[in-house]
Amino acid sequence: MALVVQKFGGSSVANAERIRHVAGLVAKSRRAGHKLVVVVSALGDTTDELIDLAHKITAHPSEREMDMLLSTGEQVSVALLAIAIHQHGVKAISFTGPQVGIITDRFHTKARILDINTSRIRKALAEGNVVIVAGFQGKTVSEEITTLGRGGSDLTAVAIAKALKAKYCEIYTDVDGIFTADPRIVPEARKIDQISYDEILELASLGAKVMHSRSVEVGKKYNVPIYVRNTFRPENRGTLITKETKKMEDIMVSGVALAEDEAKLTIFRVPDKPGVAARIFEKLAKANVNIDMIIQNKSQTNMTDMSFTVFKNELSRALGVLKQAASELGAGDVACDQNIAKVSVVGVGMKSHSGIASRMFAALARKKINIDMISTSEIKISCVIDGKRGKEAVREIHREFELGKKNQKS
Repeated sequence: MALVVQKFGGSSVANAERIRHVAGLVAKSRRAGHKLVVVVSALGDTTDELIDLAHKITAHPSEREMDMLLSTGEQVSVALLAIAIHQHGVKAISFTGPQVGIITDRFHTKARILDINTSRIRKALAEGNVVIVAGFQGKTVSEEITTLGRGGSDLTAVAIAKALKAKYCEIYTDVDGIFTADPRIVPEARKIDQISYDEILELASLGAKVMHSRSVEVGKKYNVPIYVRNTFRPENRGTLITKETKKMEDIMVSGVALAEDEAKLTIFRVPDKPGVAARIFEKLAKANVNIDMIIQNKSQTNMTDMSFTVFKNELSRALGVLKQAASELGAGDVACDQNIAKVSVVGVGMKSHSGIASRMFAALARKKINIDMISTSEIKISCVIDGKRGKEAVREIHREFELGKKNQKS
């Protein structure tokens, strides 16, 4: 009898009808003989609604109180799902993240899991229960409620699967799996049957919405097989995220991603000497600002301009830190551009195929789309472009690499 962790997102439990549907899926899995831990997100748009409500009170709510507020959403959904499962004659019990011993660091609104004490989950499983756990939340060692940030329920599910040594983790959502591009942008996008941790890690960090990068990192580190499946079409196999195989290297590009939630910051006329960049980025790190692409332009005057991208939800904090750093260093102005998009191609096949960058750049050139910044790794190429051209760029690049067809160019 396999131990399986299942996670259902907000769209899967958006209303009473959908909660009953999920309860039916869970009951069916339990009757098939599986031991189940089910991680659940808040209902529908509950989290966004709570955030909007807080911002109607103040533009800058306390992060601690935001965690107290947002953690209530999942508490509602786990209780309702347990009630619905009971209607199928199946034993189930719901817990919050803190109740099952999910311990995090002290960074409110985007905490990291430090440990999971699985004793309470194991006891409930031994008693024959389906164990339902609130995703997205935990507590510090000093008993403060924390939330895990974007994709937090995915992270909860994969971390629990690792802690319990589950056979696999199923992430149920409202799409059939992971696609070569967002089907809402590229209608001919094709579902990927199997993808490596590294590829989905890149796609997730580059804007793909199905899985969050932090959950994939845990899956990769501890080799947790992850299935991404459709709640409303459970008969479909979905996409398996697993270790890289030789077969994966035959496909040079697996997918195209678009990120429209980043902004570019530039600090002008920075003194061009050792240690200056370290001072700037150390200040940003202390403010818990995540930096993405970085470009430095050296001039002939012992001064340099430095640009980098950050998530828009961290922009205000990053801008304040950068202006303070500019003043302390005697640098020039600080500029901000929120009208950017980042388009990326990803594939483990890039390791053994040449010419991918030139084809990507040629596709953008055909549409007269200018490239502002470029970043590369062993399995991805990213370009920052005009924010208004992002979707057009994705469609053209997807077409260039024939990702909508079974037989791709090699």
